Amino acid sequence: MNNRLIPPFEGPLSEFPSAPHTPEGVKTVHLRDSFGLSVRFVPGVVYVQHESGPLHLHLLLPHDGEQPDALRPLIVYVQGSAWHRQSIFEHLPHLIRVCQQGYAVAMTEYRPSEVAPFPAQIEDAKTAVRFMRMHAREYGMDAERIALWGDSSGGHTAVMAGVTADGTLDPGLYNEYSCAVRCIVDWYGPTDISKMNLVPSVQDHTGPDSPEGWLIGRKPVLEHPYLAAMTVPMHYLKSDIPTPPMLIMHGSRDQLVHFEQSCLLYRRLRELGRDVEMIRLEGAYHGFGGFNSPEALDLVIDFLDRKLGR
Repeated sequence: MNNRLIPPFEGPLSEFPSAPHTPEGVKTVHLRDSFGLSVRFVPGVVYVQHESGPLHLHLLLPHDGEQPDALRPLIVYVQGSAWHRQSIFEHLPHLIRVCQQGYAVAMTEYRPSEVAPFPAQIEDAKTAVRFMRMHAREYGMDAERIALWGDSSGGHTAVMAGVTADGTLDPGLYNEYSCAVRCIVDWYGPTDISKMNLVPSVQDHTGPDSPEGWLIGRKPVLEHPYLAAMTVPMHYLKSDIPTPPMLIMHGSRDQLVHFEQSCLLYRRLRELGRDVEMIRLEGAYHGFGGFNSPEALDLVIDFLDRKLGR
């Protein structure tokens, strides 16, 4: 090695020279990155301040050394929790894999039902979308390519926020920005809480202390049909109001939110001629037995690629 200073390399990385010498005994292997892109984690971004306290977004941002300035499509992910306080990082392994494929992800907190009943969760999801659209450039995201994805109660929240968009159930925060999204992914979300005890389940869905009872203000679901009806996404689907394309995935043996719940939504969307796909995971339960697999994520990524593009 000589002592002559070499100026910084300015060409493409593919032309950066490989080291010419290898010490004796060093093993050389030829590998390629297969995980995907690098992931930068930005936790605890406050997106709204309520009387009950702040709500946060936790961001996963893809980084491509060859295209560092590329604007990435965004997934706003709503973690399910039976509408109670979220274990916000429960699906972090899934979302890291999706981020490595080129999608930015914003895991969003919502107010639990003990703090604020319906429609607080929907309002928070819409506020999160607007906040991310407002700060899209700051985080390297494409403000025109945003999807909502949620599981269980998060799926319900994602669907409700997506189909009502800039219309009803709107908190009005950051309303100079739209909360409309390009598509929705619903993993085993409930759709009609008044019908959940008409099919097999391992828990009650009608009492005041059930998740559904807490959602409407800790009230018996069947004794308050008006409040229950307000939470049903099918009631917001109108022939003259567009609906974002939707992917629904549900396990055939879901022990908490019966498969039929997704069928109710799917049938109504089909009746209206909307762009909807539904996938039945044979033998899968509520969030496991098939959902924790590369194949399940591939189905989501394929849908997002077609509706958002990478």
